[in-house]
Amino acid sequence: MYLGLDLGTSALKALLLAPDHRVLAQAERGLRISTPRPLWSEQDPADWEAALLSALDELAEREPAAMRAVRGIGLSGQMHGAVALDAAHRPLRPAILWNDGRSFAECASLDEACPDAPALTGNRTMPGFTAPKLLWMARHEPDLFARIALVLLPKDYLRLCLTGDAISDMSDASGTFWLDVGRRDWSDELLAASGMRRKQMPGLAEGSDVAGRLRPDLAARWGMGADVLVAGGAGDNAASAVGMGIVRPGQGFLSLGTSG
Repeated sequence: MYLGLDLGTSALKALLLAPDHRVLAQAERGLRISTPRPLWSEQDPADWEAALLSALDELAEREPAAMRAVRGIGLSGQMHGAVALDAAHRPLRPAILWNDGRSFAECASLDEACPDAPALTGNRTMPGFTAPKLLWMARHEPDLFARIALVLLPKDYLRLCLTGDAISDMSDASGTFWLDVGRRDWSDELLAASGMRRKQMPGLAEGSDVAGRLRPDLAARWGMGADVLVAGGAGDNAASAVGMGIVRPGQGFLSLGTSG
């Protein structure tokens, strides 16, 4: 059996899948967005964790035999969000989401500091990306910025909760504006432009790689086995493409989602 987890902007969704991809059960927990100021869009990572635990508690109660048979967990979720954590891996502030527009001035600064950045990242600078959000923190919340020990993408915060490991996959990392997509590694130049350092970044894995194992206490809570693997996973759009079979050169699809 497999367990799929998707951290969307409006809800967390959990699916139990049979080896033949039949959906055996699913659970969903709604999430709220906070907009304390114009252009701001935030969520509390504690709400994500609470939704995760509640949804899987429900599946464990409804489908105990299937949960016992789970051998792998896959993660997908909203991209580009900035989850800033301290040395104890506690959130320093609410996560700044993909649809937050406060960092437009910081985008101009990044363009000036790194005019060749699009060649490295495959993207143009936009407030939705993670890098300008951190530069905004450096300028407007310097005390919190100085305490940042780790920055994660939203779905990778769930991985941290599930496994204790700080790892991101290549697709989600490519939406930060820090990844050199040709080298499939963090760019020290782009990190420095937003005041960040490599040691504040998670490890990197391919989406199909093993990127952690479920914590023993959580495995016991949900009646699962002792060695449940957690895959690298993907950002939501990349996961959608794979789910539709769009995996070869020359293929494409049109996404008419909220972000578009």
